[in-house]
Amino acid sequence: MLSKQTPDIELSVSTEQVCFIIAKARQFAVKDVPTIADPASNASDDRMVSVLEARANDPVAQEIRAFVEAMDEDEKIDLVALTWVGRGDYEAAEWAQAREQATAAHNDRTADYLLGLPLLSEFLEDALSDTGRNSEDEEIGRL
Repeated sequence: MLSKQTPDIELSVSTEQVCFIIAKARQFAVKDVPTIADPASNASDDRMVSVLEARANDPVAQEIRAFVEAMDEDEKIDLVALTWVGRGDYEAAEWAQAREQATAAHNDRTADYLLGLPLLSEFLEDALSDTGRNSEDEEIGRL
């Protein structure tokens, strides 16, 4: 049986940074679309379901956005390229092409782009696995 060879890929973004985004993306992904609130209602009457709704001022989204915006340009490019590898747009062996395309597409909206991907955490986990990096749930859970 042949084992799948993973290329030796040097990343600007650390595995720990990617795992942090995975953990936060999981928290963000469980949110639901906001509902129209009954004006005569309050949070306790509604069983506090509003904390499970994705809103523009969502603290998890704000945390992801701030974390990504604090990254340098190379880290952001690698993060997008990793997302594309995990999504299956590129194989790990095609890392150079994925990174080249991510460089060409780079702009100031990286965080918004990533937050718009409903399966972001799965894409990043798959990419870490495909590139031979550890993304064990225990490691992600510690963050």
